[in-house]
Amino acid sequence: MLAAAMPVSAAHAKDPAVAGPLGGLALSAVRAATPMMIVRAVRWYRDLARLGIHLPFFLVHDFGLLYAAPKEQLEIGARPGLDGVASRVPRSAELLAGYRSVLGEVAQSEASSRARSMRLSDDLVVVVLARVLGSLVQRANVKPPYPATLPLDPEMVRDLDPQLAGLFGAVPRNFEMTMLDGLARSRLHVLTLADALDLDTLRLLGMLGPESTAAGALAHVDLLAAISSPAANDIVNFSLELLPSVLETRRAKATGTHAVHGYAGIGNKGSLDSLVLTELAWDESEFARRMIENEVLYYTREQAPDEARRLHYLLIDASASMRGDRQVFARGLSIALGKKLQLAGEEVWMRFFDSRLYDVQRSRPGQLPAAYILGFKGERGRNPARVFAQLATELALLRARDQRDPVVHLITHAALHVPRQLVQEVRRQAHLFGVFILPSGGALDLEYLDLLEGHAVVDHATLTEKNARAAAATKIVDAAAELNDRVPASLAPRSMRPSDGDAPPSLRPPRASMPPSAPR
Repeated sequence: MLAAAMPVSAAHAKDPAVAGPLGGLALSAVRAATPMMIVRAVRWYRDLARLGIHLPFFLVHDFGLLYAAPKEQLEIGARPGLDGVASRVPRSAELLAGYRSVLGEVAQSEASSRARSMRLSDDLVVVVLARVLGSLVQRANVKPPYPATLPLDPEMVRDLDPQLAGLFGAVPRNFEMTMLDGLARSRLHVLTLADALDLDTLRLLGMLGPESTAAGALAHVDLLAAISSPAANDIVNFSLELLPSVLETRRAKATGTHAVHGYAGIGNKGSLDSLVLTELAWDESEFARRMIENEVLYYTREQAPDEARRLHYLLIDASASMRGDRQVFARGLSIALGKKLQLAGEEVWMRFFDSRLYDVQRSRPGQLPAAYILGFKGERGRNPARVFAQLATELALLRARDQRDPVVHLITHAALHVPRQLVQEVRRQAHLFGVFILPSGGALDLEYLDLLEGHAVVDHATLTEKNARAAAATKIVDAAAELNDRVPASLAPRSMRPSDGDAPPSLRPPRASMPPSAPR
């Protein structure tokens, strides 16, 4: 009974890493209807510290709840029975009054309201807190007196309110008060950051699935770069135009003969118990003939879809020639195309290049590295020959250990001049398609176009017109999906050419290509 009434043990009460953060909740001004929300706040607190942002726990708790919990489940104001706990600390009343005022303004802001309706994941809440409160660490310029190693233990925060007064007095509170003073001096800056949150980016990241993988803090760095990048907003808006049709994609179910799940259809293979009963109406000789010629019908059952037969390799140009509208189109297209292929059951790898190939970003089921795509910056010039030489070598190594057919989708500037023999080497290892974005007044004139199995051209006029840009990207995405639906992996893929009747002017049919050679 004693442990249930006092979950924070005597040993933990003397540990500054426990008493420090938990005792600071006496200064908290936001309470959730569900006390266990404190456990989520502990995770936010620890993850922020891994990013180098060490804030008082009560600040993380209060601001996090304003973005993560429904408004009707929150109450803003001093905690009952704790009004006099901080009275012995100089300027506490003044600082706490200003702090509650800031919380009230953030709670009433449109950004906070919209964020709550999105039901943000913990990783996105961490990024929002880093964006809004990260500057306080530099402005306050105070070293935390205890490490951010608060255990993620639900038992420790149960029935915590009666113990807050004792925990608050267990350690000095100069750190908390200095941070509150920094918040008072940075009030307008914090409120501006809170109002300027790019909620469209949060919406996109939420639509594309959890962004944080086992990478932990590295995933948070990508998310923070995405939400802080001014250029990312245009990419996000373009992606949101394309995704509604992409998200309608459904992976087709396969059928089998094992007695699991329900019936899915009719086929020519199966066991006796799944035989279609009308087959027994044939006379003996006709039934025997149908059996020999494999014409007898059986009910087939649902089974797991086949493993991805291809490995789709999205190669995205990040050189200086892709700045502006070309960058928006290329990255928005790569997000939509990657999600479309992923929903169709294919495995997708994404990779940037400029004068070199950057690290591969492997998508996981239900997850796409959208934050990495939005925030990536390439600043290493342009060297297409080196890139294709490295790509050919890596594809050869990949084919040696993976039986799937690589399909390279190249999204680049129209002036990507690569020696023909390097393109031939890549073409021998993988199916190769290209999306070329023209400059203003430019034309596509590359010596290796006949080696591609298909290509699409997007001109400058298309990039500057919203509807035409979305139509061009949708055509390219649909063409890639059609390739998967109609052609077996063991055969050469079809061209990415849109149908002649409905292709927009910006998507030019590919030139006649040579019959593709079988991958080695």
